[in-house]
Amino acid sequence: MRYLSGLDRFMEGEYKTVKGKKVGLVTNHTGIDKDCRHNVDLLFSHPEVNLVCLFGPEHGVRGSLQDGEKVVGGVDKNTGLPVYSLYGEEKKPSGKLLRELEGLIFDLQDVGVRFYTYLSTLLYVLESCAEHKKTLIVLDRLNPLGRRVEGNIPEAEFRSFIGLYPIPQRHGMTLGELACWANDRFHLGADLQIIKVQGWHGEYFDQMRIPWIPPSPNIPHFATALVYPVTCMFEGTNVSEGRGTANPFEYIGAPWIDADRLVKRLNSICLPGVKFRPTYFTPTFSKYKEQECQGVQVMIEDREQVQSLLTGLTILQVIKALYPHDLKWLPSSIEAAFDFNMGTDKVRLGIEQGREPADIVHEWRADEKSFISEREKYLLY
Repeated sequence: MRYLSGLDRFMEGEYKTVKGKKVGLVTNHTGIDKDCRHNVDLLFSHPEVNLVCLFGPEHGVRGSLQDGEKVVGGVDKNTGLPVYSLYGEEKKPSGKLLRELEGLIFDLQDVGVRFYTYLSTLLYVLESCAEHKKTLIVLDRLNPLGRRVEGNIPEAEFRSFIGLYPIPQRHGMTLGELACWANDRFHLGADLQIIKVQGWHGEYFDQMRIPWIPPSPNIPHFATALVYPVTCMFEGTNVSEGRGTANPFEYIGAPWIDADRLVKRLNSICLPGVKFRPTYFTPTFSKYKEQECQGVQVMIEDREQVQSLLTGLTILQVIKALYPHDLKWLPSSIEAAFDFNMGTDKVRLGIEQGREPADIVHEWRADEKSFISEREKYLLY
């Protein structure tokens, strides 16, 4: 059966649920249909859909902004519709903005990990719709990383906009499923409707034969998404995660690293499903801009065997062992700080104390099993 996103199914007939109602749309550049047409243009031109405004999450409605850049409200040039920011001073739709609407439509392509701002935007939108008695319609999309669950449940004091949900790093759920789960878990009571996808049963993205639209500028390929759960933790350190190169999150390095030395040590550990090669790169922006770095390229060879967090923590541990005076943690005041990314300070403290990554990861097995059981009744596919 051909894959159809929630948007595809909405345009084929589910739009009737909003006929005669004023609606807003939360979306960005990832909201395309099977023919790569943008949802804003489709809904705006539809004779029976009354789309009156747009809400832009990180990267903006048309996806023109880099990671972390503030989204500013304004007017969409293609349609003339007002655009309101959900990634600036305000991250939650206000009652004033919702007053003139009868509902919101939410349509974004997630990447499948906890530390992604689209999940937080979804929760804030869900909360606001519940508070102001507005219907929320989620046009669902597949989880590109399938159903795999990996990682710890974050501690309450480490919740942030890059991790609002008490879920593992890899959660294996779609945004529609997460919305249903959150609506119950947080007792929100929102009027929530999910337009389900068709033809997806937990496969990885590249098994679906559909075009990859980068969900953010630094996840340009599906290969990047596969390695993202391994290396995103380096955002919270002074090691470059490859931003400013053609291979973000595949490259890990710094000017003070010896590539051959690091690769030799990592390959000797024989981590399952992954190999490393020496790499040399000069970022055009972000950490170490215009400075030559040495490090590794992380290459996923077997996606079923690789253990994302064990691999990432092992790379971190080896760098710490080889360069104990060079590796630094970013300040906790920065949103991408290591502890907020991991949802705990125990990982950082464990690495500093010389704990084995395998022991750290083993302690999360109970969290993973508990979440797999908890999510079961919310899985739609």
